[in-house]
Amino acid sequence: MSIGMTHSVALQGLAGNLIEIEVDIADGIPGFTLLGLPDAALSESRDRVRAALSNCQEPWPNKKVTVSLSPAWLPKSGSGFDLSIAIALLIAQHSLPQEPFHDTIILGELSLDGKVRAIQGVLPALISAFQQGIRRAIIPFANRAEAKLLPDMAIIEVCSLYDVTQWARVGVLPTFAELDLEISLPGEELDFADVAGQSKARRAAEIAASGGHHLLLIGPPGAGKTMIASRIPTILPALTTEEALEVTAVHSISGGFSSRSPMSRQAPIVAPHHTASRVAIVGGGSYIIKPGACSLAHHGVLFIDEAPECTIGVLDSLRQPLESGTITITRSVGNITFPARFLLVLAANPCPCGKYIGKGRGCTCTSLQVRRYLGKLSGPLMDRIDMRVIVEPVSRVEMADTAPAESSSDIRRRVLTARAAAAERFSQFPWQLNSQIPARELRTTFSPERAALNFLHDELDRERITARGLHKVMRLAWTLADLSGRARPTLDDVQSAYALREGAEI
Repeated sequence: MSIGMTHSVALQGLAGNLIEIEVDIADGIPGFTLLGLPDAALSESRDRVRAALSNCQEPWPNKKVTVSLSPAWLPKSGSGFDLSIAIALLIAQHSLPQEPFHDTIILGELSLDGKVRAIQGVLPALISAFQQGIRRAIIPFANRAEAKLLPDMAIIEVCSLYDVTQWARVGVLPTFAELDLEISLPGEELDFADVAGQSKARRAAEIAASGGHHLLLIGPPGAGKTMIASRIPTILPALTTEEALEVTAVHSISGGFSSRSPMSRQAPIVAPHHTASRVAIVGGGSYIIKPGACSLAHHGVLFIDEAPECTIGVLDSLRQPLESGTITITRSVGNITFPARFLLVLAANPCPCGKYIGKGRGCTCTSLQVRRYLGKLSGPLMDRIDMRVIVEPVSRVEMADTAPAESSSDIRRRVLTARAAAAERFSQFPWQLNSQIPARELRTTFSPERAALNFLHDELDRERITARGLHKVMRLAWTLADLSGRARPTLDDVQSAYALREGAEI
């Protein structure tokens, strides 16, 4: 009997399924058959494995080779099965013992010279395997940083096929410098101290960070909208270990570590171009379903500049994840759910020429053009935005002021204080932020003062706000109360929250 067996993981979104790889070598016409619904990249593994074995002085059988990836009904994709197939083939030839590979998953792409290349999705694959009882994994050396985030799993890092064969035969592994497991904290590359003036927008950013509220900034070009939005992650709390794992897992699937360290605890910020497609924003794909910008911004900030210029329907596709904190993508290969709990920041010019706000000098837009331009932001989407802030042009006095503005670290301290108050209040509940309070709890346990409720009910009767808008105002009022150190929102808090939501001045 010439059968070798190894294990790997096939990902569907963030969920992984254990894959049993069986290789049978039998007499017959030499050939290579791959079973188990492989995609094009996986089907090409035959030639990569053959070349890698040859260049590592390992035998290739001149017989009929059958490779089965089970369960057979589950679609498999990617080149991450190469190393596992190669090891199973060597086991089937009795070139390697079977025992070292029991209860071990093997991940990695093979180059033609036998080197093991990095793959996408290592961290979610390891998490899924660990949850299914696997305690050891062989992975590419280039993926060691994200793999080390699972300290309870024995990780074997390899640079080549030769490293694996040496370990299996004589128990010897190459030695590498120890990886520093200290997870990096938020840096100070960007700072709110760089922003001149804009006290209203700075205050709105602080409120948004404190309670997780969505924000719309409307102002002329050059007023500082992008500067303010890009600095919001610097005032957000550092991610917890669990949150960092979730963020790293999503970025691992997308291959998004070019601009972000796998071990970073800073809240991510994702800023897709306004010409991005709906699939780029929410995720998708035909065979391989990947997360979109809203999932990459999980536990962080999704910033969309020039929001009215987005293609019709793109922004409205965010309505469901804004409510649920997840995005479910349905394709013929199955339903995939990605996390998508983000802080949405939109930036828009006030009119097509951008000069409507301020003194309005040089604005050539008619009132109809202004309405049509901002009308591209649909009512249902705007109903989910907590604050609408007018960003005025920076004045001469503000630009000439040489005194340092308030830094991100100072603002972050107030944000942390407000979040701590909210966390203590919600210690017996499954949510942590004011923006996550369910509607039922807002009407019962966490209702504001009676006078504040009467004010909101009057606005509801006048049809100036919707029921969703009423709840948004109440959540925002709780954040204002936390920043002011009050135990319960007052009428002033609710009125201020209402003004923020309607776009009045702070």
